Amino acid sequence: MNTKPESSPETDLPGSGAAAVVRPRPTWWVKLIAFAACLLTLWHIAASFLWIAPYSALREIPTQEVLAGYMLPMFGQSWSVFAPEPINGDYHFNVRAVIEKDGAEVETGWVSATDVELSMIRYNLFPPRAGIQSSEVASGQMNAYNKLSADQQAVVGLDFAEDGWEEWMVRSFDELDGDNPSTEAYMAEEHLSTAYATQVAYAIWGADAVVKVQYRVSRQNVVPYEERNDPGAQRPDPTFSTTGWRLPIEEEGQSRENFANTFRSQFERIQP
Repeated sequence: MNTKPESSPETDLPGSGAAAVVRPRPTWWVKLIAFAACLLTLWHIAASFLWIAPYSALREIPTQEVLAGYMLPMFGQSWSVFAPEPINGDYHFNVRAVIEKDGAEVETGWVSATDVELSMIRYNLFPPRAGIQSSEVASGQMNAYNKLSADQQAVVGLDFAEDGWEEWMVRSFDELDGDNPSTEAYMAEEHLSTAYATQVAYAIWGADAVVKVQYRVSRQNVVPYEERNDPGAQRPDPTFSTTGWRLPIEEEGQSRENFANTFRSQFERIQP
């Protein structure tokens, strides 16, 4: 009687005379996916390093435009939370509008778009990117505004609520200083800020009702570091960039519905 035990994968060892277990080789598409994942990981690590690190000639290998297109808006980051120049203030973006109501034009009160967005990320383990958009828009607008001369800032404070108002504003700048890079940079931020304010106004009061919009950007610094232990220390008063009324503008491809669904639902949720 043969009492030799049957072979099994656990007992089939090299040199035992039993057949070795053969593992299937990965198919070509599995190898391709793994290779692509490795390349994507290497690119992301390299792009993040170049984006975060101080500027050098290495950043021009993929070019600044390629890096910015990849890193923004989803992966943008910087060392601005650390010394020597950490973030030391808060930006706010407020919007109001003139709307048609019962056959008359009515001026609304101010709405803080920043408060609405911050409520999306406060106490949220998975904060959405939408929670910081207004702060970024406000920061860009005020930085460009502060580079303008006093006369140019006075132009920004005027009302431009007629068709072709952006060209009208550019001509007003040109009459003061001609071809000035500061005004060109400001107009880019003005366009973005007005487009954002337009979407906020449409979301809250309805696109059919809004006649014109106005936005207000403010920045308030934190308590100065040397006063951090003073129990009576107060934050400095906020500073503002003064702007006038604007005719609403929209970018091609924008979705009023998607913006309104996100913003208005959160706006209604935080109302007292």
